[in-house]
Amino acid sequence: MFKRVPGTRDILPEEASSWQHIEAIARKIFSTYNYQEIRPPILEKANLFTRSLGTSTEIVQKQMFLTSTTAQQDKENADLYALRPEATASVVRAYLENNLDKTAGFSKFYYLGAMFRAERPQKGRLRQFHHVGAEAIGSWDYRLDAEMISLLDNLLKAFAIKDYKIKLNSLGCPKDKNTLSDSLRRQLKGKDAQLCPDCQRKLTTNVMRILDCKKEACGKLTRQLELGQQHLCSDCLGHFSKLQEDLTSLGINFVVEPFLVRGLDYYTRTVFEVSHAELGAQDALGAGGRYDNLVSDLGGPKLGAIGFALGIERLLLATGPAGKSEAKEKLVYIISLGEKAQKEALKLLQNLRKAGICADTDYENKSLKGAMRRASDLGATHVIIIGDNELEKNVVTIKDMSSGEQKELKIGTAPTFLQGSAT
Repeated sequence: MFKRVPGTRDILPEEASSWQHIEAIARKIFSTYNYQEIRPPILEKANLFTRSLGTSTEIVQKQMFLTSTTAQQDKENADLYALRPEATASVVRAYLENNLDKTAGFSKFYYLGAMFRAERPQKGRLRQFHHVGAEAIGSWDYRLDAEMISLLDNLLKAFAIKDYKIKLNSLGCPKDKNTLSDSLRRQLKGKDAQLCPDCQRKLTTNVMRILDCKKEACGKLTRQLELGQQHLCSDCLGHFSKLQEDLTSLGINFVVEPFLVRGLDYYTRTVFEVSHAELGAQDALGAGGRYDNLVSDLGGPKLGAIGFALGIERLLLATGPAGKSEAKEKLVYIISLGEKAQKEALKLLQNLRKAGICADTDYENKSLKGAMRRASDLGATHVIIIGDNELEKNVVTIKDMSSGEQKELKIGTAPTFLQGSAT
């Protein structure tokens, strides 16, 4: 018997309503902020992510699912593709390739879809996972940062998630990031032995990522470092200060976290992360930030941009039973007894569905008792019974499953009656 690939999961019908609930809320909230849906492909050229995320990132070095269009033995001439590990680079690529920078200019997008990373599966971390996210391209304005974080905050509230924490920081412009990196190297000089092997390598490749390390020894060392906003130039400091003022005026709770750097090379200036204690060690529900150089790095004009993504699996872990949608379409179940009744049931089923009523019937030729049990298991609100007695009188028997009340109605009037009772 075949089994699912480790790090993936089957979303069964009883769980799908919770996913649909998240997706429906997200679409509604995005619409109120005037974001439009975009659906980039799952498969992209691998060098799109190498270029955008950075060659030294964990994702590029260890986590991308790669495939080639040519035989394995001819790797040098192969076109190398990747299942997307994140969506920001794909959205920017689509924005540029479809000339939206020329035709639409400032654009606001949202997306929902699967992402892929080849990492060790654990709670809240899968190899195939799903993001709901937003990207706004074409503005440097700090007010857009405030809108993006406000959008994130409103989404979380609409998902009925409580006790989350929004962490905020500014990395500054590329020059500021270099200043911060130099400061970190100076403070860590001579302390290599206290770092894990990965962080020893990061000292030379990308020292800021040491602040992201989850190892206890590295965390203990980095928490002793002097960090703040000293690395920010006057422009970046002003941008960050005005953003904080706007968030405060909007009533959005946040904490400034100088150790928040995010793990991707394209981030500049504002970065933010939302965490939830219920998730354990992997406590991030989502994150985002500015990527003011990514559009030009991928061959486009110099445009400011910002975005975020939330993990749907993690959102569902954080909502708990109270936040998950149990709402189902109200079901009318038809039980037909005999071949003639089955033919009449088929027409009635069609008429109910045309009237917008969720309806189904017994395809297993169960007894009346067995079919009633099946209707109950499916959560039917009403059962329609058609047998020889009903056919003779051109009626159906309708049973209200909650009250137990039964009544006879003319076959042709059943859809109209049920539109008021079952929908």
